[in-house]
Amino acid sequence: MKLDIDACIERLYAGHALSEWEVTKVCELLQELLCDEPNVVSIPAPVTVVGDVHGQFHDLVEIFAIGGRVPSTNYLFLGDYVDRGQHSVETISLLACLKLRHKARIHLLRGNHESRNITRTYGFYAECHAKYGSACVWRAFTDVFDCLALAVIIDDSIFCVHGGLSPSITHVDQLRVLDRFGEIPHEGAVADLVWSDPDGDVTGFARSQRGAGYTFGARVVDRFLHTNGMAHILRAHQLCMEGFLVLFNDRLSTVWSAPNYCYRCGNVASILHVDPYLKRDFVTFDAAPESRAPAPQPTPDNMYFL
Repeated sequence: MKLDIDACIERLYAGHALSEWEVTKVCELLQELLCDEPNVVSIPAPVTVVGDVHGQFHDLVEIFAIGGRVPSTNYLFLGDYVDRGQHSVETISLLACLKLRHKARIHLLRGNHESRNITRTYGFYAECHAKYGSACVWRAFTDVFDCLALAVIIDDSIFCVHGGLSPSITHVDQLRVLDRFGEIPHEGAVADLVWSDPDGDVTGFARSQRGAGYTFGARVVDRFLHTNGMAHILRAHQLCMEGFLVLFNDRLSTVWSAPNYCYRCGNVASILHVDPYLKRDFVTFDAAPESRAPAPQPTPDNMYFL
């Protein structure tokens, strides 16, 4: 049987999950594609950047309605595709198929939720079991997660990552030689990249209350950008009630793309258009009318704050 990727994409846009065979085949092909990508991918502007979507499939479809579908628009997704929302399977399936079909037009980074440990707690594992009757689809996707790139650089000027910076990394070249393949470790540079957060109350690095990664301040950002000859850091990972947040004299931005996060937070969301001249323009949006399901609740011993 041959996989019809275009038919898969159309069915997913219509809200229909793929069969287990189709998902397994998509994951197999996507692993091969992602393993050929470097840790740090260089891409040109223009590009539309998307933050956390967390299984809110109807809001993902709304993003494509606002920003344009692939391949008419280039996209960079900063990670956290699954967990907490009710439609993680459809969300990651659509993004995976789009990446296979238009590999140069859409780029996917790894977030802290692209992890076996986290997805066992926050909903994706349970959703896969409920929809497919086993963990096979979950295992296929988590194997794909092991291969996702760590960072993107837009036109040698904008450094993009899911979480933030690491005290172990001063130059981008250090990222290029990391072994990214495998489960996210509990500590070290890879963990820091997907878990860390900016903090206006610190100047250097401080331990994070999340239990992984660090918080970091303006001095760290300025030093990293100066060392690497770049102008801006773009990341996701933190809920922003207004959809985005700009810090440190316009040197760092957070983009958050899950409106009414967990179907209860009441926040707006945003996507970020980066034009050919590297001008950044946030576009905010509200939750899609269909996006109203209650979120799965994490177990109390494994909770971390939003």
